[in-house]
Order: sequence, then structure tokens, then C-alpha cells
Amino acid sequence: MVSAEKAGPTILTIFGAGGDLTWRKLMPAIYNLFLDGWAPGHFAIIGLDLKDLSNEEFRKHLHEGVNRFSRRGKAKSEKWKKFEKCLQFEKQDFTSPATYKGLKKKIEKLEESWGSPVSRVFYLATPPALIEEIAGRIGAAGLAEDKKRSRIVVEKPFGHSLESARHLNEKLGEIFDECQIYRIDHYLGKETIQNILAFRFANALFEPVWNRNYIDHIQITVSESLGVENRGSYYDDAGALRDMIQNHIMQLLCLIAMEPPVSFDANEVRSKKVDVLRALRKFGRNEVQKYAVRGQYGEGWMKGEKVKGYRQEPGVDENSNTETFAAVRFLIDNWRWQDVPFYVRTGKRMHEKISVITIQFRPVPHQSFPAEATENWQPNRLVLNIQPQKGIRLRFQAKLPGLKMLLGPVDMLFNYSQSYSEPPPEAYEALLLDIMLGDATLFMRADQVEAAWAALMPIINFWKAHSPNDFPNYDAGMQGPEEADALIAKDGHSWLVLPMEE
Repeated sequence: MVSAEKAGPTILTIFGAGGDLTWRKLMPAIYNLFLDGWAPGHFAIIGLDLKDLSNEEFRKHLHEGVNRFSRRGKAKSEKWKKFEKCLQFEKQDFTSPATYKGLKKKIEKLEESWGSPVSRVFYLATPPALIEEIAGRIGAAGLAEDKKRSRIVVEKPFGHSLESARHLNEKLGEIFDECQIYRIDHYLGKETIQNILAFRFANALFEPVWNRNYIDHIQITVSESLGVENRGSYYDDAGALRDMIQNHIMQLLCLIAMEPPVSFDANEVRSKKVDVLRALRKFGRNEVQKYAVRGQYGEGWMKGEKVKGYRQEPGVDENSNTETFAAVRFLIDNWRWQDVPFYVRTGKRMHEKISVITIQFRPVPHQSFPAEATENWQPNRLVLNIQPQKGIRLRFQAKLPGLKMLLGPVDMLFNYSQSYSEPPPEAYEALLLDIMLGDATLFMRADQVEAAWAALMPIINFWKAHSPNDFPNYDAGMQGPEEADALIAKDGHSWLVLPMEE
């Protein structure tokens, strides 16, 4: 969580600097930090990649990325010229010890010229298969010895299963202390995600009713209108459960369900999240079919255009049984949430792109109004819109204008775009600044990663052992398979998505 302080001298080394992540996300975010005065006074970015680029070509390539993807639009010439002096590129083989010896000399030379110790950040914008190799080489070169100033940043996916996540944690732990490892999930850098903590713990109004006595159930929906695009080969080996629920949605669930932290110390906040994951009720082998649903999109119509089914997407097996939709009913076995269901769902090629959390409250214990007064009655409902619209909506009952006592639902609305004139920073801006400051609050700890995998492995293993016989089972443009509606209907509920504006 960003404080008012500014990061000290920093050298950011990006492995895979010629790739899409650096071009689309990292460099626009770093450039915006520079524009806002958050970049360190002494700052250097060393880009490493196998691509054959000169320094000039590298800077031009990143300039194009900033112009296309920065929230501020095209970079002003004089500002960019000042910023690009921080950028340098080297074509390097990540498997060669010489790469890391040369990197160490370059870092030490900069450190000497600046006259002060620097924070060394190693950002792995590379495929997951290279994490162990690069981390091992960094350690062997003596670049990780300063426990306070040397940090490694690892992108998701972190492992493919509980076993692989444990293995990766062990390997990283042999080289780095846990305090040096930043497992990044860009979702946690979103302004609306961070606002969940402020909403819950900075307002006396909500926390007293944030429990099983007042809340009936909670829904989390993260739907995407796009298909797998150019990620077919990766996605076909992952699926919706691994790609979205294991990380993004589990993070949302933790923020909603966690106990109030004593302080906003990084380990205190992360420990409260781990407590939630450990309290998740484990699925028995025969319960997976009852509480988890999967789906795969077929051909359909999106905004008047015919779109392919998943099995026709580039890089996807024509007989693939990978799920592009997943819905799960979770229960948390603790005092706060006992028997309160948490319904989560995510999918590709759904009707709209939306991320929303809905908290539905229990009905009032006694209805004193006459029946005709409550024909339009609805339960109190709190909706946290994460994207694309950003805001919070509270639905409650009020008397309708007129001489009769008639009740109807009305909304109180907080809308980011109406309340604030400045657009919020992008997720990577907040996370990159936290990395430079050494604040790990918004990053996953090893035990949290493993606890999330442990909660989902019964579903993963069951689905692997039992191939679906109805794929594809929802058309593109729909809200998932019918079984997802049945999953929540068993408890007398239905999926809810309230728009920010009607």
C-alpha cells in the first residue's frame, strides 16, 4: 500500500523486456510514476531479452507502447527524452552465467556512481518455465545477498497445482528470503480492489453487520466478453479455474471475508487472508459435482457478429475439454461466516465484461407492513463494482411518494467517475511503486498461494478424472451454462448483477 514516501535509488532489471507485458503494462506504468514524481531520483531500467535490439530501437519500441497504452495518452516529447535516459537494453541469454556476471558489474558501477546503496529489483516478465532458471542464476551471481534491498518479482501463474507451487516456493526459498519475493497479481493493484479495505475497516457503519447474523449470501462475478484471443496454447493448459479463480477471485473472497487486521503491516494483512483460505470447507470427492460447475463456450453472436467456439480458437485442441467457465459454491468454517454461501463464477465469451461483488443481506426479522405495501420489496443489497464501471451501490427500502404506505427499493450510489475528476492510477503503477518501496502488503505470500491451491485441488483432480460429455455447453454471448443457474438455485438464489447506472 503506497505511503507518502518516495523510493530510494533503484535499479529495475526486466527479464523479457522485449515482450508484450513490458510494452503494454510495465513501461506505461513506470512512465506515469515518473510523470507524477514517484520515480526515484537515481533510477535505471535495464532491459534484458533474446531479441536483437539496439538501445535506440528498444527506447523507440517502449515509446510506442506508452503512446498506445498509457492512461495519459501520448507522451510529450520533452518528458520522454528525459525519461528515456533511464532506459538501457542488452541482448542476453538467460541461461548463461556470463549474463549475470555482466549484470552484477553494471549494477555495481551504477551504485558506485550514485554514491549510495541501491534497491535491486529483478522483474521476471518471462514464461513461468524460466522462473527457476533465472532465480538460480541471480543467486549464483551473488545478486540476492542483500536481503533488504534485493527483490525478485514473479508474475502469475504461480505453479500449475499445489505440488508445483510448493516446489517453486521451495526453489525460490533456497535463494531468497520470503520478504524478498513479490508474487504479483495485478488485480490487487486496482483502485477498486484496494477500496474494499477502506470501505470495510474505515467505516463504523458496515463492519458490525459484516457477518452471518446479517448477511444471507455473497456473490462474486468476473465475466469476460472476449475469448482466449492469442492465449489459446496457454489457456488450454490452464482453464478458468486456474486462470481466474485460484488467484483473482480468491483474492476478492479473502478481502471480503477476512477479519479486521490489527494494523496494515504487510504480514498482518496477509495472515488474515491466509486464515480465510484455511477456513474454506474442503470438498469431498463426491461433493464436487454438487458444488462446482464447469462450461465451455461454443459458437455464438457477440454484438451482431458471429464468433468462434473455443475449440476453433487458434492454439486450442479441436477436442479440448478445458473449461472456459467455472462456478463454485464455497463455505467458510469460522464464527463470522458459518453457513453463509459464497458463490463465485467466471467465464470467457459471456454477455458482458464485468467484475462485481454482491453482498445480499438477510430479510428483516419481522414484516410489520401490510402485504400490499411490500409487493416491490427487495432485500438490502450492497454491490461493489470493480470494472469496467467503478463504484459502490447500496440498495434499501423506502416509502414511495404518495398518500399510501407503499415500499420500493432505492439506491445510494458512489461512482468513481462522478466523485473524482482524476482517473485512478493503473494497477501496475501502485504495485511497481510498492515493490520499489519494499511494501509487500498487496503481494501473495508463499502460504497464501499454497492455501489457495489446496482449496481447489479436489475440483481440479475430479475434473481431470472425469471428462465432460456436454462441451461446448453454452453459446458465446450467454452467461454460462444452465448448470450454473441450478447451482445457486438449489439454495433459493439467483445470480445478481446490478448496473452502476440504470
